[in-house]
This record gives sequence, structure tokens and C-alpha cells, in this order.
Amino acid sequence: MFPTPVFAGVVPSPTEVLGAPIGDHELSAAEIYRYLDAVDGASERVRTGSYGTTAMGNDLRYAIVGPAPAITDEALEGNAAAIRAIQNPSTPDVEVRALASTTRAFLFIQANVHGNEESGADAALQLLWHLADRTDCAARRVRRNAIVVILPMQNPDGRELDYRRNANGFDLNRDGLAMTQPEISGRWDLYRRFPPQLVVDAHEFGYTRSFFPPNDDPIYHEASRQVVRWINGPIARSLEALFEDRGWGYFHAFGYDFFAPIYGDTSPAFAFQAPALTLETNEDAPIDVRVRKNFDQYWVLLRTMVDRRTGILRSQHEAYREAVREGRRGLLERNRVAWPQHRLYQQVPDVHVRSYFLIPEGSSRWALRHVLYLLRRADVEVRRLTRPLHLRAFHRYGTSRVGPETIPRGAYWIPMAQRQKHWVQTVLNADTYTPVRQTYDITGWSLPLLGDLQGGWSGERVSPPSTTVGEVPDPSWPLPAPGTSIALLQAGSGVYAWEGAHQLEWLMQDLWNAPAPDVLSPSDIARGALDGYETLIMASGGSAAAERLLGEAGIRALRRWVREGGHFIGYKYGGTTLAPRIGLSSARVIQSPTGIEEGALPQIKLRRGPLRAGVGGHAWAMFAGDDVLIAPATAAAARYPAGARFASSGLALAPDGLPGSAAIVDEAYGRGRVTIFGFDANFRGETWGTQRILWNAIYGPRPPNLPEPSAAQLRHARAAARATARLELVSDTPSGPR
Repeated sequence: MFPTPVFAGVVPSPTEVLGAPIGDHELSAAEIYRYLDAVDGASERVRTGSYGTTAMGNDLRYAIVGPAPAITDEALEGNAAAIRAIQNPSTPDVEVRALASTTRAFLFIQANVHGNEESGADAALQLLWHLADRTDCAARRVRRNAIVVILPMQNPDGRELDYRRNANGFDLNRDGLAMTQPEISGRWDLYRRFPPQLVVDAHEFGYTRSFFPPNDDPIYHEASRQVVRWINGPIARSLEALFEDRGWGYFHAFGYDFFAPIYGDTSPAFAFQAPALTLETNEDAPIDVRVRKNFDQYWVLLRTMVDRRTGILRSQHEAYREAVREGRRGLLERNRVAWPQHRLYQQVPDVHVRSYFLIPEGSSRWALRHVLYLLRRADVEVRRLTRPLHLRAFHRYGTSRVGPETIPRGAYWIPMAQRQKHWVQTVLNADTYTPVRQTYDITGWSLPLLGDLQGGWSGERVSPPSTTVGEVPDPSWPLPAPGTSIALLQAGSGVYAWEGAHQLEWLMQDLWNAPAPDVLSPSDIARGALDGYETLIMASGGSAAAERLLGEAGIRALRRWVREGGHFIGYKYGGTTLAPRIGLSSARVIQSPTGIEEGALPQIKLRRGPLRAGVGGHAWAMFAGDDVLIAPATAAAARYPAGARFASSGLALAPDGLPGSAAIVDEAYGRGRVTIFGFDANFRGETWGTQRILWNAIYGPRPPNLPEPSAAQLRHARAAARATARLELVSDTPSGPR
């Protein structure tokens, strides 16, 4: 499996450059980039470059390895063009076979997307040295058949901070759908430049045995059979053989699903038809052990794929060709269960979907342009109607009504009969049809629902007059922020508090182009630091710590500030639970209903008033195990509709207690105002519809005739909050899996 390596001695070893071999210690970001530069300077087989910058402005570096003539700009562009021709469904089979026999595969090795999971990056440097300098037949075979693209450190800021997330507080391994963060957006551009035939994403976790596929249920129904067969077939078998040979412990499945298109393996698999996989190695093992396991897995996977290069290229062609056939017939892939211990919960409905439509009327123009931008970045064919289109049966987002409708001129038509049919269904779906009653993460996602867009789908055969939509620039936020003085309350360094505060700063500064809020601690508030501010926001997490750290003096100061005209805004487990605990809100907080903890998208209905500006009468909230608010009808600015009007996308098994409850509570407190959300209004930076509601709360006018709770109502809510207080994270947690 591993022939004796033969080195030419042209490329300096890590020891020569860094003073110690790989595995001696966890490398710093500076050491990683120093070695990339040294190899690039010494070898014609290696080119390095930057695919973007991080949240802190640091370079995101990559290395390309291959024979010198194959990695010139012209040669790389030619290889990518050949792969695109292979993947083109209309390319004749004889041409596909000819191209597949002469075209190198792009094989991606990427690591360290979580900053404190270091060994994958260190092992990637070891791999770079071997590929660049070795002259034995095994290394020559890899270079002859593949161009290896190495992204050793996807989160350099997090690595330097020794933190899982990036500097904006985002888990980058949850950003593959919306691509809100520069680290993931840049990686996507690299995929487009070099269409991948393999993506390996290296992680660390707390289990002593390693993980690699086959993956657990659920598997998203539009994951093509070609990709799943490659992952569960030769890729998994090659890793099993390695681990058996080495005597290393491993497991499959056990919660690691292939469902939401947000991860480093699912997003390239669904969008680029690339076999992609997550590797997990024990984070507590010595660094040399972790490096060796990752390096051996990298090498085995490269060998596996170069030996099957023509097969994977032809398989991608078949996946895209099958996508067009399915789209033309309006067929969706069916749900399947991977493991016999799981029962199928629901099947994809027997419907035909031939077209999606996005309708500008009543939609947020910014969110619509942003969704179009994301679609075109994924090479999705989008067309714009030049005449109205009458449909006999149109399925609108958010309703069960199916009936005739005229789609107006200027609406956007996304036909399913295209090579990106799998991705179109993935990102524009009305529901994900979760196949089993378990999930690793979110079960509801949809670009139109996240943006609260108008539109829907139809199964009719249509070919309306239309024009092609070209590249769409990412729109900038259209609304200037008024000169409001805003403070941010961050209570402690707990993971939710730290994450929520940094994500809110990103939202205001990077997306809204507004000044970042001033950060205040509970002790600052106790000393009277709120005087002079108009608004105080407390984002996710830290309410128990905030109450404790505020103390009686801080609570009195905060109440006085609101009573005299301040505006307190909170969401998730932060300000939402703090407000009733300290007597600022009449809302009672009860624990989440057990059947809707899986990250579904329930619809909320908004009361008339300034919070609806630019949103309309409804929006979709990401509900991920959140608490439920019980509030007087006059205080509920938004509710989850009850009965048949309750609508959700994703796995909402038994949403008892949620329908009819308050989603947003907006009340007066003296001359001031308290606005709390029962969900994360800025969930992972991607809930654009509820972000706009948050913008309205921060910068919009105060609603007229806000109800003010009685002293008895405030006392009752405070007592209920203390009785049902949840255990909160007040210190950082282990990085956890994936």
C-alpha cells in the first residue's frame, strides 16, 4: 500500500525549513505559510496562490501540485475546460471517453476549517513535500493523473486564536449553502476555477476511533447516486483497508449524515458532483499520531482516485446528463435509507417539479438579488420572463394552495432541465422531506424561504419567452443606517455569548454597512455606561451569566435606562431570556417543544406595524431548539400561526406549544421599549428575512400604541423565567464533532 518513498532532495524538507519534522509540534499559521513559500520557490511542480482573505484580512493560501507543464495558467485553464466539456450533458459519449483518458483530475485536500483542529493542516504540508519531491513510481503516478489542490489552513484566524470558529464568530463548516463568510466564499470560487473530482475535508473530534464514510442517515434525496456510490464504494473500502492494515480503530455513520448542503463535504458533492468526505481524527492523540493518520488517509485517497480517474470523470458526465433527463421529466430523486436499523419516515412526494419561479412583487429586492447572485455563482441557469406566463397549477411557497396563477413579466424562471438540477432542488425546495426521524443539524433550508421571497414551483411543461440572466453582482445592503447610538451587551466568554456578539457585529458592520456597536460588559452597565445610548442589544447566549454579573445595581441601572426611553433588544438564549428574568418583559419563556428541535423553518405572521417594513405579512424563522414565548396578544408583534395555518419546512414532528405562541414580543416599559425574538434573528448570518425584521427593530420607528405590561404581569413572567431557567453555557465547550 505504501512503497518506500524515494526523494530527489530538491525540495527542502519541513525539518530544513522549520527546524523540526512535521508532527514535532502543532505548527503556527506563519510556519505553514513559510513552508508553502519554500516549496513553491524550490519546485517547478508546485504553485501557490491566494483564494481570498479571512475576516481579519489574512491571506487564504493554496498549493497546486503537478508536473511543471501541467500547472501553468494556460494548462490549468485547459484542464478545467476539458473537465467542463466532460461534465456537459450534451457532449457526445465518444468525446467524453476521449477527454476522460487524457484529462487530469482535480483532487482537493482541505483541512483546518475549524481553527482548533490542527493536524489536518500539518499533514497536508507533509503531503505537499512528498508530492513535490518524490521520484518513485507511486508519486509519479499521482502527478501523471491528477492535479492536487491543497488548502492546508481554511481558518487561519481561528488557528491563531485557538478557536473553532472564525473571527466573526461563525462555524465555517456550516456556511456552505449561504457562503456568508469570506473563507468559504473564496473556496467556492476555487471550486469553480478547478472543478473537483474529489474533496477531502479533514477534522478532529473527541472520539478515540476515527470516522470516515459510509455516512449515516439522513442522506439528502438529491445527492446523486453516482456520488454516493463513489463515497460508499471505492473510497470507503480503501480507507477500511488502510485502517485494518494499521490496526487503527474506526467507525462509520453514528450521526454523521450526508444531508444539509452546508458542510465541506456536502456542498461540493451536491453542487459539483464531486465525491466528497469528512475525515475525523481524535483531537486528544499526540500530534505525531494525528498527522500520521491524516497523511496516510490522504495518500490512500489520492492513489484510489488516480487509479480510477477515467471512471470518476465519466461518472460526473453521467450524473449531469441524468440530472437533465430527470429535470425534463420533472422527477425528483427518491428518499433512501442507508442503514437497516432506520425506518423511512417519509418519502419524497410523487409530484412533478419542472420549474421554479421567483417573483419580484412583494419580495425584498435585496434578498432576491442576493439569491440570484448565489444561484449564478453555482452556474445555475436562470431566465427572466419577457411576457406573463399563465400556469394551471402553481404551488406557492408557504401555502398548501395549488391553483392557476399568472406569473408576471419580469419574474425569474429556473428550469429543472439543466445540469445543475440537483443543486436547484437542493437550494430552492419548499421542503427537504427528511427521510428519517433523526438529524445531525438543520433539517430546513431554502434560499427563497430564508430570504422570505415570493415564488413557488410548477410541474407543467413550459417554454415561455425569456432572456438569460448573466452573472449577478452581490448586492450591497440598500438601507442606510440612521445615526442611532447602539451598544452591545456581551456577558462572559460562553460560546453562545461570544458567537452571538461577534455575529451581530459582522451583521451590522459587514452586511448592513453600519457602525459596529460599542461592546459593554455587565459591570459597565452597573457603572452607568448606558447613559447616552439609544439602543442596547443582547444577542445569543449568556442570560444567566448576565443576570449574575449585572447584580442588583446593574439590573436597576438597566431598568432605569429603559424606563427613561432606552430600547432593549434581545434574541435566542441571550436578551430573550434575560428580559423576563429581570422584570423587563411580560413574556413567559417555556422550554422548546421536543418535536421541533431539528432546525426547521416555521413561518411567522407579523402584526401590522413598522417591524413589517420591507418584509410583508410573514417571514420564515430558523427554529433550532429555541424556547417558546407566551405573551399577551397585544404584545405579540409576530406569532406562529395555529391550526391549519401553521406552516414549516423541515422536520417538525410534533410542534406542540409552538403554533399560536409569540415569535416576537414588542412592549413598552415606561418611556422605553423592549423587543425580544423567540429565535435567532441572525441565525448563521443567513436568515435574511428575519435579519430585516431585526434591522427594523434597531433602526425603524417605534410602533404606535405599544402595550405596557402591568407590574403583576412582569412579576409573573419573572417568576416563570426563574422556575424554568435552562442550563446555559457560560464557558467555551469542546470543539465537538465535524
